[in-house]
Amino acid sequence: MNQCPAVALLPPPKHVLALSAPGDHRPDAGHILCELGENHDGEHSAMLWDEGGRPGSAVWARWDAEHARLLPLSWCPDHDPRNADNACGLFAGHPSGHSWAVTDPTDEAITRDLARLHPHLFR
Repeated sequence: MNQCPAVALLPPPKHVLALSAPGDHRPDAGHILCELGENHDGEHSAMLWDEGGRPGSAVWARWDAEHARLLPLSWCPDHDPRNADNACGLFAGHPSGHSWAVTDPTDEAITRDLARLHPHLFR
């Protein structure tokens, strides 16, 4: 399944702005992309950072048309049945398919183009 195409502009949290030095080096808003499979139920989701793989150590942005929030969420415990070393890269209880079943069409298109232009790199 293709990756959800939802994008959001996430401003830095107010407490981060308050702690930053005034001037040109203040944190900017950044775009986040939903990592779930297309046509999923509920909020869109993007992992922002992981604090070491402990339960609840990954911080995810969850958003809908009205609001965005940051949440510490545990990792999905499932592994790809074709490769036990490939763990799901989404949060526990996520909607849609596991990360190994979600394809980023932009990444796939870039990879195909690079393979066409540089076949020696894609043997």
